Amino acid sequence: MARTKPFLIGIVLLISVLLIGFPLWNTKHYMALSLVIMIGSFLPFMISFARKKVMSRELVVVAILAAIAAVSRIPFASIPSVQPTTFVIITAAIVLGPQSGFVVGTLAAIVSNIFLGHGPWTPWQMYAWGMIGLTAGLLGKTWLMQNKLGRCIYGFVVGIAFGWIMNLWFVVGVIQEFNWPAILLYYSSSFYFDLAHGISNVFFLWLFSAGWIKIMQRFKVKYGLFTK
Repeated sequence: MARTKPFLIGIVLLISVLLIGFPLWNTKHYMALSLVIMIGSFLPFMISFARKKVMSRELVVVAILAAIAAVSRIPFASIPSVQPTTFVIITAAIVLGPQSGFVVGTLAAIVSNIFLGHGPWTPWQMYAWGMIGLTAGLLGKTWLMQNKLGRCIYGFVVGIAFGWIMNLWFVVGVIQEFNWPAILLYYSSSFYFDLAHGISNVFFLWLFSAGWIKIMQRFKVKYGLFTK
């Protein structure tokens, strides 16, 4: 995994540059950009996953956690931006690692949108939640993730960042001409929704993250999962 970290980080930085710079040179082909995001997001995982021997029971655990993350979003659909999906992704990544965190995040977006509706926003959700899981996994052994307060800080920050990433698909897909006033107006109008996401992440992480992490770590050690 140590060998793949620089590669993964490089891909994240590359896609981030694309996300930030794309509106400056093309505001029409948002579907093409969505496809680039999907390919760029899955490419590092596919390469590293192909080199790694994964047991079937490890795949089952990842699938179950992804299902929990997806299903937990549905009951909260009537409350904009408030859902425990991000919490599940972060805790799974801390225990199981960045690759598993990325997969849980991307699958959570795909599965939950089967019920809530797919659209051009789905690849952006896959990217946003996948990167949240990947980053949480990479930081899993640091003080930030091993401390409850640190996890809450991370959860709040990525809750805001998730909203900013999702705003980009609207900017490149709906706003036909790039102009800062319209973009700033749209971002400011979504502030309360982004804030609600960040606060809900803090709520779930503060109350439940320690217990979830302890249970998953015990399960991981008992069955010898993700040891390589």
